[in-house]
Amino acid sequence: MSSNSYFALVGTRDNPLYEAEWGPQTRNTAGDAQGGQNRKEEHKHLNQFIVHAALDVVEELMWGSTSMYLKIVDKFNEWYISAYVTASGAKFMLLHETSNIDGIRNFFQDTHELYIKTLLNPFTEINAPITSPMFDAKVKALARKWL
Repeated sequence: MSSNSYFALVGTRDNPLYEAEWGPQTRNTAGDAQGGQNRKEEHKHLNQFIVHAALDVVEELMWGSTSMYLKIVDKFNEWYISAYVTASGAKFMLLHETSNIDGIRNFFQDTHELYIKTLLNPFTEINAPITSPMFDAKVKALARKWL
């Protein structure tokens, strides 16, 4: 997992349910902690903006495809945006640098299975943010495995 990636799970009402970021740039290598934190926040907001802009493309493509995995739906500079749409309309969005179609598809499928297991919990509300540290750890483990 040498490349930078940003993953967002977007609910049926286009509300963010979960987000994670991993890769070399997520480490704070700056001399002063405050400057590194500011750059990390700016980078996070840029990732959110790119993924949010690609949601319109996903909305168009999801009605014209029978596949849940929509592959690469958009590109911003050197970044690719891949998407996966569940049967309920939740969208999995991945912002990544390299084109690893099979690995990304496997990551999305395994993350979808994890998302379904999370929704089976009777205390989980649909379209509510997922704050479980266990869910976060498992998504990051899947990212290490497939991306």
